[in-house]
Amino acid sequence: MKAGTLIVALTVAGAVAALALWPRGRDVDVVTAARAPLTQSVVATGRIATPARISIGSPLAATVLEITVREGDLVAPGQVLARLRSDDAAALIAQAAAALTEAEARFEQTVQVGRPVAAQQLAQAEANLKVAQAEAERARQLVAQGFYARSKADDALRNAANAASAVDTARAQLLAQAPGGTEHNATRARVEQARAQLANAKARAAQLTLTAPAAGTVLTRKAEPGDVASAGKVLLEIADAGETRIHATVDEKNLRLLATGQKARGVADAFPNQAFDAELYYLAPAVDPLRGTVEIRFRVARPPAFLRPDMTVSVETVTGHKDSTLVLPAEAVREPASAKPWVLLATDGIARRSDVSLGLAGIGRVEILNGIGEGDQAILPAAGALDGDKVRIREPRKPKIGGIQVPQGFTR
Repeated sequence: MKAGTLIVALTVAGAVAALALWPRGRDVDVVTAARAPLTQSVVATGRIATPARISIGSPLAATVLEITVREGDLVAPGQVLARLRSDDAAALIAQAAAALTEAEARFEQTVQVGRPVAAQQLAQAEANLKVAQAEAERARQLVAQGFYARSKADDALRNAANAASAVDTARAQLLAQAPGGTEHNATRARVEQARAQLANAKARAAQLTLTAPAAGTVLTRKAEPGDVASAGKVLLEIADAGETRIHATVDEKNLRLLATGQKARGVADAFPNQAFDAELYYLAPAVDPLRGTVEIRFRVARPPAFLRPDMTVSVETVTGHKDSTLVLPAEAVREPASAKPWVLLATDGIARRSDVSLGLAGIGRVEILNGIGEGDQAILPAAGALDGDKVRIREPRKPKIGGIQVPQGFTR
């Protein structure tokens, strides 16, 4: 009896030891593949950009008399923004006016005095020429008769030549004074030049009243009445009231997902509950080599009133959508960026590797095109299970409050 009892005891002890050494299986957490709607998108952060910034400055050194607008004011084309005063401008106008008066007096002198005087000088020169020619002919005859020496005839001929030259000079002077002549045209050009200088001086003085070149919003006011503004100093900056745009950057790996014309949703950090529509219209032709990013731009057709220049916004560009498809949480897919992504399935208590093909990638979820079926359970990597391991599925844990953070107004 004791021997039989001993044999039974040894058998029981051996069985207990064998059970202790037999693998119990690894406890794992799983997620179930299910059909659901999925939206793929690219989220970028950027800033509101105005089409143009207009700098309003002083054309010359002047004193600020008045500035009629402040930051945030809406302005219309032609609206007076500021008034300046410049003593230099007044001096330039007076100087140009005096130069015009002098030029007009010289032109009048040319017409009223210069031309008649030139005509009289021509008539006198022609009369002197006739006398000199007659004297030369008389001297020639007297020399031929022997009454005068040859030198007397030479003097008379020289006097006649001088008189002829004087006639040519007087005729040239008269032609210069006549309409279309060089002197007439020169004095008239001086008048026109003086008028232009006066008009320019008045125009520069008129620029001391600064007006808005286009509709827009005042961004900055950099001067106050009494300030002395140097030439070129910016007094006001205005944002043109044109199309509202968003300039943002995305990682270059997202380039394959983006195309101009795609619809997007924007959310301002300051107003997270008020999303607005946008459209992708520009992809930069080059990649920033230092950051590995690409600049993208959106236009906002109907911007909400709260958008302001340089405001930070997040933009979600929808690059794909399916109303119903097989999806898994992204954390369940192993090596998703490789040529052969895979998942580890829990099948009849054994971990089995299964290669999969991926489709759309949403926020925290991916589309499974093939490799698993609806209802299959994928083991999460945190469990540390390997292909072929025995596994035991833990009871589902309560979902964490919060989970993946998705900006308000965006899809998931």
